[in-house]
Amino acid sequence: MTNLILTTFDWVPETPRGYVRDIRVRWALEEAGLPYRVNSIPFRDRGAEHFSHQPFGQVPWLTDGDISIFESGAMLLHLGERSELLMPVNPHSRSEVKQWLFAAIASVEAASQPWSFFKFSGDTAETSMRAFIDGFLEARLKRMEAVLAAREWLAGTFSVADILMADVLRLVDSFDGLTGFPACRDYVARATARPSFAKAHADQLAHFAAAD
Repeated sequence: MTNLILTTFDWVPETPRGYVRDIRVRWALEEAGLPYRVNSIPFRDRGAEHFSHQPFGQVPWLTDGDISIFESGAMLLHLGERSELLMPVNPHSRSEVKQWLFAAIASVEAASQPWSFFKFSGDTAETSMRAFIDGFLEARLKRMEAVLAAREWLAGTFSVADILMADVLRLVDSFDGLTGFPACRDYVARATARPSFAKAHADQLAHFAAAD
């Protein structure tokens, strides 16, 4: 029996399917070839057991034996430390992976997440807050465009940093937010063309569809 167990919701509405963050962990597990199984937690009834693993009532979380980890970035870091296919052992390269992993969360997703909330809601009102959020994301994408125009992957070879960054940018791209940023779009296309992403994506869709 595998020690790696990924827990996600048993069901979610149609709109977020394919983007629920367990896909990041599925992707990493597939890339590394680590055996794992998926458990479900109720979407509509989040009880004490859920909050004991994920204090915000979200998903996913990963258990590795007697270790329980929440937050997708922390899970990717944990898996990177288990597999050289996800994070190299060379200290310099390892440091570069880690800094880009955190940049994906703290610098890029910090801008893309509030922007995506407006997109998901269908709110088109032109407010000062909306203009600020649009500008914040554009500034981050300009910097990522410069970085990605000069490299295939963030830290030399494909790593957990690319899984996280590509997933963040993939959501932006789904709303045509990468128009005008061709290097970012090409990067997302390269990453999502990997067989491990295709399997993770298909598995997530099948998981939620099975509960319909």
